[in-house]
Amino acid sequence: MPSPLPTSLAVSDAITHYRQLRELTVDELAYVLRMLDHPISADALAEMERCARPVTVDDLVAISYALDTTPAVLLSHIPIDMPQPEGPLATGLPGDVDQPELRAWLEGKTTLDHESRVAWWKERVARLRVRSAHHEEQLQGAYAELCELGDLALQEADAPPVQRLQWRIQDGEHALNQSEVALALTEHRLDNLREGA
Repeated sequence: MPSPLPTSLAVSDAITHYRQLRELTVDELAYVLRMLDHPISADALAEMERCARPVTVDDLVAISYALDTTPAVLLSHIPIDMPQPEGPLATGLPGDVDQPELRAWLEGKTTLDHESRVAWWKERVARLRVRSAHHEEQLQGAYAELCELGDLALQEADAPPVQRLQWRIQDGEHALNQSEVALALTEHRLDNLREGA
């Protein structure tokens, strides 16, 4: 039997993931689908989750609704234990389309022609710059509060208000670092996309 295609793998894992997230058994999901006039047996659902049975478009819509999510979420799902994909995340798409871009395309927020992709990635860079600036501003505010405390911060280092301020600074440094890394990676991705024109 040939290996399942990436979109089939995504959907089968997503059904399992969101079913478990909603704390439903396969039998309970089958019951909900029967109540929605789209009966799928528990055995058939289990086969879908194992990628041993194809999921039709009708199944996809009904299962998405039953799991209180959307077809776009199921189609763009990436299994947490999935190794680095060698090809595209979704069947037939360019290999460099990542999960957020895939979701945006599925939701009709972008197309995958070159010009639209560049515009989408430029917008992403702009949002990350704003986020990074926000984290920088929050961190500077926390540093200023610590400076205002002066020697008192050293003398009362175990006091809850000083500890909370230290935690805020640690969280702020982490958030700023994460946003700067994300921004650098996104700018690099945008540059690569522009060069590929």
